[in-house]
Amino acid sequence: MSDALSRLLPDEQATIAAGAELGAYLRDACQGNALVFLLGDLGAGKTTFARGLIQSFGHSGAVKSPTYTLLEPYELALGNVFHFDLYRVEDPQELEFVGIDEIIDAAGIKLFEWPQRAARWLPPADVTVHLSVHAADVTARDLKISYAHDSGTN
Repeated sequence: MSDALSRLLPDEQATIAAGAELGAYLRDACQGNALVFLLGDLGAGKTTFARGLIQSFGHSGAVKSPTYTLLEPYELALGNVFHFDLYRVEDPQELEFVGIDEIIDAAGIKLFEWPQRAARWLPPADVTVHLSVHAADVTARDLKISYAHDSGTN
């Protein structure tokens, strides 16, 4: 990864706002087409960050974790967002059932929580987001965003 951004997110609202900022960047600089990996331990804020990003594309409803469904697709006026949670995936072939190959090839933002569970099946990320609980304050998060290209775009 070439470029990186690091920041302290003091609370949940800041995590949602950071997701929305990345969403705006992806719409503008990446024309709404990118593969995004969301990394972090359980409770690190991956789904909260995804909520801000998905809402930045115009979604006004709830954003739930797709832990049990593997995929929550959002067909929105500003572009499609496909939100995956691979935490419960034991065999990457399970992704065939949700049409992973077609989704990867389709236009839209593809968000993957726990992408390491299917690393062999996924192409390299355009953007990697790493969230962790801040050591001095459990309500805060440390955020690091890395881009696969020098300019931060694909």
